[in-house]
Amino acid sequence: MNLTITIDDDVLRRARIRALEQGTSVNCILREFLESYAGAEEEVRARHRLVEMAHGLGDEKCSGGRSWTRESIYEDRLERRASRVNEPE
Repeated sequence: MNLTITIDDDVLRRARIRALEQGTSVNCILREFLESYAGAEEEVRARHRLVEMAHGLGDEKCSGGRSWTRESIYEDRLERRASRVNEPE
């Protein structure tokens, strides 16, 4: 699909120079911007779903009734480290 927009001549000239310096074109930059702009709402929804899923991990039906504390995680790490140190080579 084609799109016609109106841009100040000086702005377009500076944009073309900058795009050339970056090895691209104004057309490519505008296309990428519009793709990002159009997908921004979808990205926000995806982030919200991810956060909701992360919050749900604490639920019993999702976690199988498991619960962790900071202390238990560190204890587990220390035990694993100690078992590696004590392993024969």
